[in-house]
Amino acid sequence: MTFARPDRATDFDTLPRIPSWVISAHAETLEDFAFLSGAVLTHLHLVLAHEDVPQALLRDRLALRAAEACVAFSGRPERAGELRDAIHLLRPGDLPGPAGEICLAWRRAVERPVSIKALGRGLPTLKPGQIAAWLDAGKGGPVTGAAMVLEAVLRDAPRADVSALILADAALSLALGWDRLVPLLAAGLKRADLRKRGGDLRLACHRALISSAVEAARLAADLARRTAHLKAVAPKLRAKGAGDAVEMFLTRDAVAPAALPLPDRAARRLCDRLVTLGAVRELTGRDTFRLYGV
Repeated sequence: MTFARPDRATDFDTLPRIPSWVISAHAETLEDFAFLSGAVLTHLHLVLAHEDVPQALLRDRLALRAAEACVAFSGRPERAGELRDAIHLLRPGDLPGPAGEICLAWRRAVERPVSIKALGRGLPTLKPGQIAAWLDAGKGGPVTGAAMVLEAVLRDAPRADVSALILADAALSLALGWDRLVPLLAAGLKRADLRKRGGDLRLACHRALISSAVEAARLAADLARRTAHLKAVAPKLRAKGAGDAVEMFLTRDAVAPAALPLPDRAARRLCDRLVTLGAVRELTGRDTFRLYGV
């Protein structure tokens, strides 16, 4: 398979760009979709290997997207904003609620290198042996294997959508040689796709990966630009602990001022300063209980 040499731009926009024929191609058969998903995943592999991409931040934001999709599959109304609140505004002893638990499962799944133990952190109700058995159900190529894992979990536990999608993404990531789970399938699949089997499910997974991997690559490019700007303005920050605070913004989808390693008032001032410099955004639109992110 031969790919056109990706264009490269100047300054911080140095990530390889996806060939236009991949985006504009019209697929009809399983073979067409398999070819295009392979092309898109190859491109994403190059993007993820690029030093300018903030890997942890990208995974955390993709985990939020996956959680949002899973919450929608369950019929609940919460979306990204509510999921951020459920995670980042928790007080000691509070429970995150069903939607927050879904978001926590995805965030924990992407935090550490893929392993049975790491997946167990995100899916604490599953025994290690069950996780291993389901992962072993994946055979063949990366996408086929992921679809087989997805089917195996949902056959044994029809209501375990979150577990099935996390383990399917884990199988896909391992097959592609990625040491961390990259959430892709949930954001591209439809609710009805989770009830498909065999070739229909493989087709749905190929189709889902074409769209979600393209979006992941675009998000990676956007975050690379944004984090480059944050790093460029960081020397202007005089607050003690500002360096550690910047590192938190470089690895997390959202940060509450109270989580920063500064006194409360200093943390709020730092966030306001970063917003003024165009380095971070306020994510909630509220006057209180604000969250900030790159």
